Amino acid sequence: MALVFLLLAALTTLVLPIALRTLIDRGMVSPDPGHRVMALQEHFLALFGVGVALGVFSASRYYSVTWLGERITADIKSAVYGHVLKQSPQFFETTQSGEVLSRLTADTTLIQTVVGTSVSLGLRNAIMAVGALIMLIVSNPYVMAQVLGGLVLVVLPAVAYGRRVRKLSRASQDRVADSSAIAAEVLNAVPVVQSYTAEGREATRFAQATESAFKTGERRIRARAVLVAFIISATTGALLWGLYQGTQAVLAGKISAGHMGQTVVYVILLLSAVAGLSEVYGDILRAAGAAERLMELLSAQSPIQTPEHPRALPSPRSGSSLSLSNVNFHYPSRPGQTALDHINLQVRPGETVALVGPSGAGKSTVFQLLLRFYDPQSGQIELDGEPITQLSLEDLRQRIGIVPQDSTIFSTSALENIRYGRPGASDAEVHAAARAAHAHDFICALPEGYDTFLGERGVRLSGGQRQRISIARAILKNAPLLLLDEATSALDTESERAVQAALEEAMKDRTTLVIAHRLSTVVNANRIIVLEAGGIVDQGTHAELMARNGLYAKLAAMQFDQIESTPDAPPPQALSA
Repeated sequence: MALVFLLLAALTTLVLPIALRTLIDRGMVSPDPGHRVMALQEHFLALFGVGVALGVFSASRYYSVTWLGERITADIKSAVYGHVLKQSPQFFETTQSGEVLSRLTADTTLIQTVVGTSVSLGLRNAIMAVGALIMLIVSNPYVMAQVLGGLVLVVLPAVAYGRRVRKLSRASQDRVADSSAIAAEVLNAVPVVQSYTAEGREATRFAQATESAFKTGERRIRARAVLVAFIISATTGALLWGLYQGTQAVLAGKISAGHMGQTVVYVILLLSAVAGLSEVYGDILRAAGAAERLMELLSAQSPIQTPEHPRALPSPRSGSSLSLSNVNFHYPSRPGQTALDHINLQVRPGETVALVGPSGAGKSTVFQLLLRFYDPQSGQIELDGEPITQLSLEDLRQRIGIVPQDSTIFSTSALENIRYGRPGASDAEVHAAARAAHAHDFICALPEGYDTFLGERGVRLSGGQRQRISIARAILKNAPLLLLDEATSALDTESERAVQAALEEAMKDRTTLVIAHRLSTVVNANRIIVLEAGGIVDQGTHAELMARNGLYAKLAAMQFDQIESTPDAPPPQALSA
């Protein structure tokens, strides 16, 4: 539709000079005054009809092309965003989220402007230029042959110089993305920035990035201005030469005044079309740079993919079984640093296994491999007897519930935050999960209860409240394998006891892996796995590990001594086996 209306509007415009020539030669030159008046009326009515048609076609062109720009932009945004969400954490180790947001906003907006406005004008001007040129060639073949030779000399350097404009456009968009990345990073850490009184430093850093973007944009604008000036000046010179030749033909009596008037209008149309094309060309070159950045995101392929023919998992009865066989792993960004070294671990259905050890021992890495955020360099991980690399990512992750150390709260209500664990859950099921996580009372105390908006990243809640919302979410999901990563680290002693009791109830009939630095929370685990420097150095029950007086006993001694010296510490018997 856009192309049809574009052609009709351009062709209607090209008819105007012909109507003008007829008006001059037949309506104004006739010797009979009465006949001249009638002819003028007819010709002016014809011109009015052409004008109405031009208005209708132009409006239809504007609507259809603008709609197309909006549609394309929405599709690109959805495609890029959906693709980015499927990338593994490896992608985000090298790509800042602020840069991704810049590409989703600034780059797509630029493409929308170009597709919805510039491309429409460009196509219209291109058709006008070609049409006017054809009409000039038909009516003045000898003169226009000379003009065309000059136009060829204009186009070739313009195309070559346009490559420089495109490179500068890409660089300009990159610098804009840099400043967006800085802003996104700092705005997500405002309390830390303010606590270190770093507002001035961060404002300066952002200003420097913005100034760099301005400088790059300035070079792009200068290059584009030179391109526009060259195209318009050179084209004008070539066409004026043609006009000069036309005036000489009129004086020599070779063509009529109407013919000359038609030629003048076509030259004006051609000049205006070329001027418009020169500006549109710059817009398209700039959009090409933005499109390259978006295509880079769309072409990024996650190394973690669902196999072509995934296997089906059996239905678990009392939790999932888990097996890690000779697993070796290092993060892609740190190839020289071993994260896990020859890990062998068997977990039976319904068993609760705790992973303990100093920071950097590899505890969280085990969780990331189980969720298949990464694949190990060697070894195999099996869930319910099936290698997880042979399962679909959706089936695998549906089998796993997780309570991360840093609880994520979305900008929505408390009800929807908990329901995130199982979107189809009823309100009653959400409330039950909240009660189990010791969250029901404080949620009911909020201004609108479960419908209370929790703010961006849950700013209206304390750290312990956010963690209980996260626990409720995992309880609601009711997955056969539960991963708890410091699930009670943000809770006070009283809340920790209540939530621990709720977690123990939730852990029934499912396999649970617990990461804990506070060893008092895992003394009742079926097994405790002690990790150090990426390897398993010991395992057993709390009593067995204490009796062996190894790393676990040293960690426990340090913690329990500190706890016993704390005024509100629980009684010692609560910490014993």
